Amino acid sequence: MSRTRTIFFVIIGLALMAILIGVAVFLLLGPSQSGPPDVSKGDSEPVQVVIVAALSVEPWVTEAARQFNAELHTLEGHPIQVTVVAMDGLAAMGRYEREEMDPFPTAWIPDSRYLVELVNATYKTKLGRDVFLTDGEYRARPVAISLFAWGIYESRASVLEQAYGETNWLSIHDAAIAPGGWREIGGSGEWGYFKLIVPHPRKNIGGLAAMVSAAGEYYDKSAISVDDVTDPDFQVWLKELMGSVSDYSSLGSYPGENLALFGYSAGDGGQLLESDLLINMAGSMKRWEPLRILYPKYVTWFDFPFTVWIGPETTALEKNAALEFERYLLSAEVQARAVGYGLRPVSGQIDVDQPGSPFVEWQANGVTPIVERTTAMRNPDREVLLALLRWFDLNIAQ
Repeated sequence: MSRTRTIFFVIIGLALMAILIGVAVFLLLGPSQSGPPDVSKGDSEPVQVVIVAALSVEPWVTEAARQFNAELHTLEGHPIQVTVVAMDGLAAMGRYEREEMDPFPTAWIPDSRYLVELVNATYKTKLGRDVFLTDGEYRARPVAISLFAWGIYESRASVLEQAYGETNWLSIHDAAIAPGGWREIGGSGEWGYFKLIVPHPRKNIGGLAAMVSAAGEYYDKSAISVDDVTDPDFQVWLKELMGSVSDYSSLGSYPGENLALFGYSAGDGGQLLESDLLINMAGSMKRWEPLRILYPKYVTWFDFPFTVWIGPETTALEKNAALEFERYLLSAEVQARAVGYGLRPVSGQIDVDQPGSPFVEWQANGVTPIVERTTAMRNPDREVLLALLRWFDLNIAQ
């Protein structure tokens, strides 16, 4: 064999040896050591945040989430993706307590703080620990405010004022039971009988709030007990009042929207959330007539607390990502947008009488930027809520 051929085979042998060594290194160290990182795993995975929001704040929260996601917020290198689910506070409370939440929410924005307290009390009995906190960075914090107010068609409100003076649950009850209907009260016979608007208590917590508010004015006090709501005389009075609702099923979960859409057939007026009345005022004026807004003696406040679940069902990263979105909702820009949805901001930097605000646009209809009523209805306990729901199911439900 010539020297040239010997050198050739030596080179081929060395090349084969190098290839074998390379394969061995590849197998031992893995592909991550010999190529670019896998961007589909690790820090680039999005952290999913699911927010269950009360019906009245859901449109604002959903719009904020859309903008938040578009701005590509991150936490520890993870993009944050927020999903908002609309759910009435009472329905959410039931799902939490029956352990039926699916997917499990990272945070909850119910209508009122007392719903959080009721759910937490249930889980504390079951587990011996809190699932929602009242202090620290994960505490429940209001992100917007609204209150219950009377919304009554202007023509009807004028007649009620002339007949009874102040509009309240007592005068509304008297109007509801007038044998001659509107003709007897001083209105047009074509209006028929007075028709109250109250949300369905099983579909909207506003229905329960309305009954609690009515009880407060009946007894002229701000705290209602089970003895109060089970009193036979009160129950007769309440049945006469609630019986004037034309059709609970048609009002459903969004009574303010249905009032604006269906007008007098839906009802003549009722006590609804101020934000619902404000966002539907324009629709009511275009199709029917203006609503007059009046504020009750005992004010029922809704504080929409952002409440982070602290149990093991969600990760620490998800909890902290929820806090990032909470801070976003509390930012001046997003709080200012809440005003456009008829909500009162919790930020002291934002005034409701800003340009384009519904609180300014509808002041002539009775909307008050600063509510001077100082007596607030106290939140009912679980026993009062259950007693009212049971009474409604037995006496009114359709």
